Amino acid sequence: MQRRSCLRLMLAASVGAAVPAPAAEIAGVDFVDRLRLAGTDLLLNGVGVRAVAWFKGYAAALYLTGRARSADEVVAQPGPKRLRLVMLMGAPASEFIKAFDKGVKRNVAEDQVAALEPRMAQFDAMLEGIGQVARGDIVDLDYEPGRGMTLAFNGIARGAAIPGADFYAGLLRAFVGDKPYDQRLRAGLLGAQG
Repeated sequence: MQRRSCLRLMLAASVGAAVPAPAAEIAGVDFVDRLRLAGTDLLLNGVGVRAVAWFKGYAAALYLTGRARSADEVVAQPGPKRLRLVMLMGAPASEFIKAFDKGVKRNVAEDQVAALEPRMAQFDAMLEGIGQVARGDIVDLDYEPGRGMTLAFNGIARGAAIPGADFYAGLLRAFVGDKPYDQRLRAGLLGAQG
């Protein structure tokens, strides 16, 4: 681990500021401390791993315009947002569809779920189009005000933007809400020391 860190520092020093140093490493995945989305600088809020028993599904990072330590603060943050998932194992996209749908329904009020269902169907179709994910694949779920949520798979956009801050808030609440997929993942994304 120390050798890997030294190599990163030497590489960063040799090319100057062009290569951002990773701010966090989890499950062997490095995440940068800042990125730019829609002309706005975003900060790494936190990282975590989605795990069931000893299986690690993906490492995740949440990027916001400022720090947030609760689901309400995450949702209330103005400006663009990014949730990045880096796969740690292969899985069919259908598993993500089930998980996203269940997570949103568990963390959004019933009356709001009905309003989200047509957009959830659009999102499910995007995921279905991926088919299968493999170790190392990257899924970015980005939100841009006025545009909505976009999905990129290994840097390639999939489908049209899905409008509505409420839709993106529902997805985020599946990760950081009161009934998240994984309590440790939630804590990590909210920046808890672990």
